[in-house]
Amino acid sequence: MHTTDASAGAGTARNAPPALLPAALLAGAALFLFGFELDLVGYPLLAAALLTGFAGSRELGRDTLLIGAGLGVVSLTSVAADVSWPSFFRIGTVLALAVIVPVALDRLVFRRRVIRFPWRSRQKKSRAEIAYLIAVPVLGWLILPFYFVSSGAYQNWPSLVDGGELARFFVGVNAVGTWDELFFICITFALLRRHLPLWPANLLTAVIFVSFLWELGYRSWGPLLTFPFALLQGYLFDKTKSLGYVLIVHLLFDAIVFLAIVNAHHPGTIPFFLG
Repeated sequence: MHTTDASAGAGTARNAPPALLPAALLAGAALFLFGFELDLVGYPLLAAALLTGFAGSRELGRDTLLIGAGLGVVSLTSVAADVSWPSFFRIGTVLALAVIVPVALDRLVFRRRVIRFPWRSRQKKSRAEIAYLIAVPVLGWLILPFYFVSSGAYQNWPSLVDGGELARFFVGVNAVGTWDELFFICITFALLRRHLPLWPANLLTAVIFVSFLWELGYRSWGPLLTFPFALLQGYLFDKTKSLGYVLIVHLLFDAIVFLAIVNAHHPGTIPFFLG
């Protein structure tokens, strides 16, 4: 009986996709770089991901390198929420480079066009997908104010004392939300999806995404909200093949995030929420 179980386990291990190990190492690297902020652990994991990726195949290695390059660029600076002018440009520049560098490597060095940003698909949206567009801001309206206030997570964002800070915060929330879909969906998830089934690719992308959001400010029990959201975004992109759709969903959610954080800092400023 024990021999049979051991043989079955060995067979399962042999049948595991070769991309699973480098993808898991990428997720682990993101967790330590952004979640725990332990570079001495995160960077070796990132290097191990690249080594195991190229050990699997040239294409797997290249795709692992593209994701790793983006993560490496983001890790060069803190992405903790800050609306001062220097931080506004510093974070914006780093996030832009985290997309530009993988795309440039893909196009100019590897001579491919694997990374794509498919704005819309010809497929007509289902009633469920249209309903989800409405459900996201409604659920955000119900849940986010309670989350930010009860957890104290709103204090991870500045209090926004003047109109300039408020404007930069609004632009920053939308810019980061857009970047999330470009990097985590169109680059990270799409590249992992080339080598892995839907749910392993989606789960590992969600770990990377939530690790980034933790550093950004979604702490305490925030991952209980951001992890399911990340999974839904990956699933819907895989189904619709439409960046435009998942981006609209994300920006609708971020509109409520913006209002909820402002209202948490200045209660009663926005008579929009229940509490």
